[in-house]
Amino acid sequence: MKLHLYDEVFFYPMLNKQAYLFFLFIAGLNLVQAQTKVGGVVNDNTGKTVPFANVVFANSSSGTTTNEDGEFYLQDDGNFDTIVVSFIGYKTLKVPLKSSVNLNMKITLEEEAASLDEVVIYRGKTSKKNNPAIDILKKVWANRRSNGVNAFDQYSYKEYEKLEFDINKIDSTLIESRIFNGMEFIFDYADTNSVTGKTYLPMFINESINQVYGDNLLNEEKEVLLGNKNSGFSQNRNLIDYVKDIYDDYDIYKNYIKFFDKSFVSPVSTTGIDTYNYVLSDSAYIDNKWCYNIVYYPRRENELTFKGDFWVNDTTWAVKNINLETTRDVNINWIKQVYIEQDFKVLNDSIFLITKDFFMADFGLNKKKTSRGVYAKRTLLFDEYEFNNEKPASFYQQSVYNPQSEAYNRSEEFWSENRMEELNKDEEGIYVMLDSLTKTKAFNRLYDIATIAQSGYVEFDGWDYGPVYSTFGFNDVEGVRTRFGGRTYFGQNDPWRIEAYGAYGFKDQKFKYGISGKVLLDPKSRLILTGGNRRDVEQLGTSLTNSTDVLGRSLASSSLLNVGDNDKLSSINLSVFAIEMEPLKNLKVRVGANYRVLKPASPEFSLDYYVDEERTIIDSEINQTELSSIITWTPGRKVSGFGVERSVVNDEDFPTLFLNYSLGVKDVFNSDFNYKKLQFFYNQPLLVGGLGRSNISLEAGKTFDAIPLGLLSVVPGNQTYFALYNTFPTLDFYEFVTDSYSAIHIDHNFNGRLFSRIPLLRELNLRELVGFRAVYGDISQESKDIDASGLPLVAPDSDPFYEYSVGIGNIFKVMRFDVHFRGNYFDNPDARSMAFTIDFGFHF
Repeated sequence: MKLHLYDEVFFYPMLNKQAYLFFLFIAGLNLVQAQTKVGGVVNDNTGKTVPFANVVFANSSSGTTTNEDGEFYLQDDGNFDTIVVSFIGYKTLKVPLKSSVNLNMKITLEEEAASLDEVVIYRGKTSKKNNPAIDILKKVWANRRSNGVNAFDQYSYKEYEKLEFDINKIDSTLIESRIFNGMEFIFDYADTNSVTGKTYLPMFINESINQVYGDNLLNEEKEVLLGNKNSGFSQNRNLIDYVKDIYDDYDIYKNYIKFFDKSFVSPVSTTGIDTYNYVLSDSAYIDNKWCYNIVYYPRRENELTFKGDFWVNDTTWAVKNINLETTRDVNINWIKQVYIEQDFKVLNDSIFLITKDFFMADFGLNKKKTSRGVYAKRTLLFDEYEFNNEKPASFYQQSVYNPQSEAYNRSEEFWSENRMEELNKDEEGIYVMLDSLTKTKAFNRLYDIATIAQSGYVEFDGWDYGPVYSTFGFNDVEGVRTRFGGRTYFGQNDPWRIEAYGAYGFKDQKFKYGISGKVLLDPKSRLILTGGNRRDVEQLGTSLTNSTDVLGRSLASSSLLNVGDNDKLSSINLSVFAIEMEPLKNLKVRVGANYRVLKPASPEFSLDYYVDEERTIIDSEINQTELSSIITWTPGRKVSGFGVERSVVNDEDFPTLFLNYSLGVKDVFNSDFNYKKLQFFYNQPLLVGGLGRSNISLEAGKTFDAIPLGLLSVVPGNQTYFALYNTFPTLDFYEFVTDSYSAIHIDHNFNGRLFSRIPLLRELNLRELVGFRAVYGDISQESKDIDASGLPLVAPDSDPFYEYSVGIGNIFKVMRFDVHFRGNYFDNPDARSMAFTIDFGFHF
């Protein structure tokens, strides 16, 4: 769930970070070959494939496991003449290599004969008893370490990060495609991926070197950028931040590993024993330490699991190296494969420290082997660890981001000295190739198309037209509605921005408009002045918590598909001025004033109220001046950029606390009412391990003093067929009206936990959804007494109103369908017992 406190809601699919990654990369010659490449398929002597078999280069720790179809690919910079193929229950096979490149190999394993007193042959699920791999794993649990830096009061280390995006599966069909006319030179930079064996074309690279400081006692961490260098989409800092966010830091010893908004069961955790099969595969010296190799693979299909192997030291029982790779049937969208590799070193035989972390995701529209996609790769290297060097608390509060810093203009000598890993030849060529590519007209045309799809805006010099998705709408007052708008845009980090739109309804034949502007006065404190004016037709009461966006307009105001009549709309003339700042990270304070004029937009609707105590004079127009002070706290929020507008890169992944105190002031600019209003909103996303993800919202508010219908807190109904979060889909507009309220919204996604166990549904990757919503409120007699609208003012005061829902998500990967059931208050006029909503969006 999401409360739209800052952004206008338009009718278009949710363009979140997932969609951003796909729309940005629109789219073979091998420049460099690794020393040894092998690939093929492993079968048994009956012709059946052997999944999860171990394939390693002889006398090395470089290896992989076969996938569900028995296929493998392995690449290493060393020279090897033999591979070793093994799996429990089969004879280990050594296969000589005829050359440095051996692809399409067909390897047959012979089943190992077993007598009654020999070890049991495992062909599928392995036993949890008398299994040496699990015996070793139990010792890992008994001696498990937290992340090494967490074992000290303070820590610091140097970090090198390399991000890269590549188009994969480069073949003659793609090379000869008309889409690349004028860009043929880029294929000279194609290379082969060391994990999948696919040919790929680099499209983006970013390097950074950071000094990281942390204090576990203060629970603070600070990252100081020492150097940054990129090519390709160098002006799009959002891309870099999005990639960093989808792969968050994690601990393999914890029960769940989170990325792509999912919780994967860690194979090293205590939860893993019920999720994975474990096989003791090998033992060898690694860095002069004797280690055991354990191969693991999932017990069930379609769950959020990995396959791979890890090496465990025989004295510290710490993981020395681990490989994690998702299986092809894992219930996650747009991802064909994820591969992770981590290396650790042991400090003083007691603490493990990570030295390398490699992550690769293969994005694609589907999971077919022949389909093209995009590689997202991230390499992290760690060095120069230091511990228990205390720094004052003020050190961690100081801002470290400076866009003019010399870190963005480092010399080649700096990079040669500070890179912890040299670029290979194809990576070095990316800078040259992409600098040339961005100068071609053909590429810029493709980039413009992708930008429109991602942002909804058509870019011109200094001005963007859009959002294009909000061009058309419909309601009973305006009929068909057209809207044209735009914004100033010179770059992502503009210090000021102006937005404006004009709209026209063909039924009421009236013109509407909105204009707003904001300017960043102080980047350090995020001091921003904002103001604007909007004259439009709007559906009031679509949210219990007030929006702060002067141009904000709910989808309910002009949805193309509605349930029943949508004629309870209001004409609004709203002017806003505010100043806001961020005294602490993710803590925003805003004070402002607004003046609004409200009147009904159709003769079928009324906002009438009595002006005098004798109830003889009626007014149908509300003029109101309001002062407000707002505090918004979003701990854990990550943003990109430093301009007047910043992009949130981990949307819906952090809690939000919103507090608002509003004061209605009578007689200022002919204002009609004095009142005081308090509002509270809290949203908490919650990962529930293997049971999926919940989103919980709490709202409460109270208005003191008598106010008319147009200023009351309307319990938000939803008469559209589209999901409007934090609304009640079985309620009509104005069915419940309050001046004090409390509400709860719970939405839970099981991520296919049940459907993955049903054979006929398993292949569809559908996801189970449940929801619950309730609201309790009251309306004072004083507010009822001044009402002359003719609408029944009913509040859910005898019992809390509630509704519940069940749904199916991930339909065709982009749609969810929910059925909502009313729980009570069936005697309300025209009460709907159930409702249906759909929603569209790109989600992993």
